[in-house]
Amino acid sequence: MPRFIYTVQDSEGNVTTGSMESEDEDSLVTTLQNKGYFILSIQSEKESAKGLFALRRKRGGKVSGRELVFFGEQIATLVAGGVPLVRALSLLAENSENKALQTVLFQVTKDVSAGSTLSKALEKHPDVFDDIWISLVAAGEVSGQLPLVLRQITKYKEMQEEIKNKIITAFAYPTVLFFLSMGVLFYFVIFIVPVFAQIFNDFGLKLPFITKMVMAFSYTIQNYWLLMVVCAIGGYWAFKVYTKTEAGLLSWNKFLFSLPAISGFIKNMQYERCLTTMSTLLKSGVSIINSLSVLEAAFKKTPIVQNALKKAKNDITGGKTISESFRRTGVFPAFVTDMMLMGEESGKLPDMVDVLSNFYKEQINQFLRRFSAIIDPILMLGIGSIIGTVVMSVYIPIFQLSQIKGG
Repeated sequence: MPRFIYTVQDSEGNVTTGSMESEDEDSLVTTLQNKGYFILSIQSEKESAKGLFALRRKRGGKVSGRELVFFGEQIATLVAGGVPLVRALSLLAENSENKALQTVLFQVTKDVSAGSTLSKALEKHPDVFDDIWISLVAAGEVSGQLPLVLRQITKYKEMQEEIKNKIITAFAYPTVLFFLSMGVLFYFVIFIVPVFAQIFNDFGLKLPFITKMVMAFSYTIQNYWLLMVVCAIGGYWAFKVYTKTEAGLLSWNKFLFSLPAISGFIKNMQYERCLTTMSTLLKSGVSIINSLSVLEAAFKKTPIVQNALKKAKNDITGGKTISESFRRTGVFPAFVTDMMLMGEESGKLPDMVDVLSNFYKEQINQFLRRFSAIIDPILMLGIGSIIGTVVMSVYIPIFQLSQIKGG
């Protein structure tokens, strides 16, 4: 039978590491639980011998935002109910259905049992727990309000997931409709148009300009499709490489922020995310300077906002007010800085930032409602015009051919 190395905790909080032979991991889990132990980690000797490679392999999965929200709700409930942190973590690790999250939680439990703070234990797993998680947990530990902070984290992550799901839902149907329509169109152009092109050529018809254009498009796709695919893949790869550079990512951000019709929506999403995160951090007791440092890391893929936050932080450190520092960036609207000024004067900046985040959340919801209402007719009109043009390009020569036969 295979031998497993395990780390467990007894009812008094003592941590023990040992090894035992068992038919499989599930049987060992049952045996240890029947003895009253809370399992911190289990690993076969073969996997242990593989060291870091084995650990990386087990972490290969992905933890979704929804799973992190569920974990946050559970850990907040358990800790608020008086369950010791280590025991709460071990319970959630044992019952986690996501293997990647389970592996991380076992390691976090082991670190906390060894005397580490929860924030330091989470910090070792940046692929799962971001800077916002770590900063808020650290603030909760310092203030002694960890259960409350954990609920705030959960609420924040849940709101972000809700907005993301609304955006995905709003764009899902138009995207599916577009690609299905394009599939039908390309089938017609690749397989149907060439048949008619041969007929028209046999009769020596003088084709109208629109028909020539469609025939040329069909010919190009039929004969150069491989080159077009290679160019598309190469272009995508070049774009990914370019946007990984600092200048490339900044240029791409500037392009997105200047797009007509949707630039306002893109900016509102960034404002909402920034203000919601700031509100959560400030309400959890994180200082404004540390909050801006966390936000800088959170907006590393949006350098326009990241640079603005860095500039604001430097100005605040230099003695300027928060509202003045944000105004000087030139990125945030006057509405935001004016509301911040009122929050500073009244001593209720976190509440005012929360009001701002709710305002931009509503702006996003309004855009998505309007988008869902107008995108269907726009798509129908656009796709119908394209398909109608292709059909007309084939019908006109057929009409000419019928006239020749009639004559």
